[in-house]
Amino acid sequence: MMNLRSSCLGFLLAFAILSADSVSAQLADHGIESLPGGVPILEETGFSGTVLIYDLRADRLQATNPPLADARRIPASTFKVVNSLIALETGLLVDEHTVIAWDSVVRSRTELNRDLELAEAFRVSALPHFQSLARAAGSGRMSHYIDLLQYGNLDLNGGIDQFWVTGGLRISPREQLELLIRLYADDLPLSPTTMATVRRVMRREEWPGGALSAKTGWARLPDGHEVGWWVGWVERGSDVFFFASMIESDDPGADFGRARTGVARAILEDQGILPHAD
Repeated sequence: MMNLRSSCLGFLLAFAILSADSVSAQLADHGIESLPGGVPILEETGFSGTVLIYDLRADRLQATNPPLADARRIPASTFKVVNSLIALETGLLVDEHTVIAWDSVVRSRTELNRDLELAEAFRVSALPHFQSLARAAGSGRMSHYIDLLQYGNLDLNGGIDQFWVTGGLRISPREQLELLIRLYADDLPLSPTTMATVRRVMRREEWPGGALSAKTGWARLPDGHEVGWWVGWVERGSDVFFFASMIESDDPGADFGRARTGVARAILEDQGILPHAD
């Protein structure tokens, strides 16, 4: 019985991956339906933005604010997905247990003041540790892989350890989804081991019959504009839903941090994609 169950699960996963592989190149021209149920949830926060959801099985792309699906914004810590891929692919890291050394600078976030394994650095979004990885990769290798992955506008201006935080790099919610679909499908021009490691690192929650893999991002730009991200995918049985949430404000206030994930989570729960929190 266990062998049969394992075989069925393996078939479903293979089907999902093949399906993702076939749509990853098509998403750029995919039509977007409105997601009316999500509009009040976003509007209630007072922030502008969009939540983009792609249903792999149904080949259905929806958004709360479709015109913003192609608006490029600074990626902030969502770039840690690609930063991890590059560090693993170039051999700077071996796997999720490789330690990234602390730079000995004491910061207010005490959890950053120590050496961290990749998995933990990713979980706590340890900017200094990922900045050290970017410096170790260097501008040449970083530029090569950004071009290879066709990541957003390909702009690395602003410094090797700042271009995704305050520099010139920009990416749209739709482009975020394209990258995630290709990562899920083993369809990036990188080694399968690299991609599998980053998928493990991205896993945030599990429950019977489902799992959430995701990364947050938050940028405060010099002009005072703030951008918040939450991107990832939800596996629910044999279904996979990819999402990219982007909110922004020139006057964020105290609720902006919670809204980065709160808006998308509430919409995913409303759509029956994520289980409701207890």
